[in-house]
Amino acid sequence: MSTFIKGDVNILYVHDATIWRPVACLTSNSLSETRNVIEAQTKCEPGETLKQSGSYSYEVSAEGNYIDTTSVGAEITKASHDYLRSLMSSGSSFFWKLDTGLTDTAAYFGTAILSDLEMTSAAGDEFTTFSATLNGSGLIVTADPS
Repeated sequence: MSTFIKGDVNILYVHDATIWRPVACLTSNSLSETRNVIEAQTKCEPGETLKQSGSYSYEVSAEGNYIDTTSVGAEITKASHDYLRSLMSSGSSFFWKLDTGLTDTAAYFGTAILSDLEMTSAAGDEFTTFSATLNGSGLIVTADPS
């Protein structure tokens, strides 16, 4: 029988050159992988479409509640909007990982640049939220590259 993995254990982290920081306080995150397909029709094979594997790319998306990570305490080790904004401003690539924390499930690691960051602040009884898109570079691996 299969064991289902709950979404709330699959946490996105970014590496700050010293430690892995969990992206806080996530409400969702996703990994989307794409393999382009090269198609051709030739007179050698009339009526047939030939297909080959093309380039590979991926994106990691995240949404969360914006928290104060500048105060003294445990929250300072988390990566919220402010930390992600510093990554966006620098334009530098960084390591990321998706990890369930389960011993029998591999973590995924990669390198990315932050290609999109949005903060939403609604009026009334709503928290300020943020969303981010990490645009991957290279392949996703299961060994820690940091």
